[in-house]
Amino acid sequence: QVQLVESGGGWVQAGGSLRLSCAASGITFSIYDMGWYRQAPGKQRELVAVIRNGGTINYADAVKGRFTISRDNAKNTVDLQMHSLKPEDTAVYYCNADRLRGFAGHDVYWGQGTQVTVSS
Repeated sequence: QVQLVESGGGWVQAGGSLRLSCAASGITFSIYDMGWYRQAPGKQRELVAVIRNGGTINYADAVKGRFTISRDNAKNTVDLQMHSLKPEDTAVYYCNADRLRGFAGHDVYWGQGTQVTVSS
């Protein structure tokens, strides 16, 4: 019964802010790398930000300086604080949990996505 449930999406005008949250259940949250991905119409799904189980953070160049990813292992949540939103940030945002299992590959889970729409 693994579940990743995103919330916080919506409509905002350019320059505004939104905070996305992902609540995970059914996994040992602290051992998973947690990420946010997005997919815009007509484009491939892309990594937005990842916070690994040890705390290392990486951002896509397009969002550096504007987005902040954080996790709370006690609450099994990962958040994405988005500031200075641009129309090109419009996409469905997905929460991702990923655990490397060596030669056995990965355990990977996805949320159903939450729509973020930024109007100019």
